[in-house]
Amino acid sequence: MFFGSGYWKESEKFLDKLSFREFFKAYISYPSIQLYFLLGSLFAGLSIYWAQNLWSLIVAIFGCCIIYPFSEYFIHQYLLHSRLLYQFQFTSALWKRIHFDHHQNPNDLSVLFAAPYTIIPTVFIIAAPLGWLGLGGASGCAGALAAGLWYTCFYEYCHCVEHLNYTPKSKFFRTLKKLHLSHHFHNEHGNYGITSAFPDRVLGTYLVKSKQVPLSPTVFNLGYTGEEISRFPWVAKLSGIPIDDAPPKPTSCQTQISE
Repeated sequence: MFFGSGYWKESEKFLDKLSFREFFKAYISYPSIQLYFLLGSLFAGLSIYWAQNLWSLIVAIFGCCIIYPFSEYFIHQYLLHSRLLYQFQFTSALWKRIHFDHHQNPNDLSVLFAAPYTIIPTVFIIAAPLGWLGLGGASGCAGALAAGLWYTCFYEYCHCVEHLNYTPKSKFFRTLKKLHLSHHFHNEHGNYGITSAFPDRVLGTYLVKSKQVPLSPTVFNLGYTGEEISRFPWVAKLSGIPIDDAPPKPTSCQTQISE
């Protein structure tokens, strides 16, 4: 099932209807996950070859685990939850694909995975300069790229588990799931971290209990409604449906864990 085309052509996949086993099969067969893993392995090999040791790769992986959660936090809050991308026609389809559709239907696995044409350039922009300057030369650069791509696989796994109709056994994943579901079904103005709650804690957007903030009227449409649609109609035209339509309600597992 390499590159997963057979499985993914069968039907659309919805996380609220998948068991953990079915989800994991979908995850490992998803083309972008396989692409990130293979590219990461290629860069890891180059890093070791150019450095003749594992040091650059080890340091790059450690550094990525520190830097990446803050990168995902800032991108999530200040780009994906801003008005910037849907205000312009040439970026409206991008915003719709990478974030708006996901908030409209959080259980749809086909729009939950980020698109490679957004992930790979982002990893290069963040990791390559840090690896080259911080670790030194081509080996450090390749090591940082490997770490960034492998971390992306972890990011996608976390994000899927946070939406799966399944209660994780690990306290770490249960906490992430609770925070992320609150972001989707209660108030989108907090809990921006996907793989870690640390940036939210540090930057004041950590909402551990739903009662801390009121239910947001824009939790599903992200404020893209009414006058915003009139001024910037491109996403609405691409959607072909009333934007104010509510997405599927959370499952019993999602409701229980997000309380």
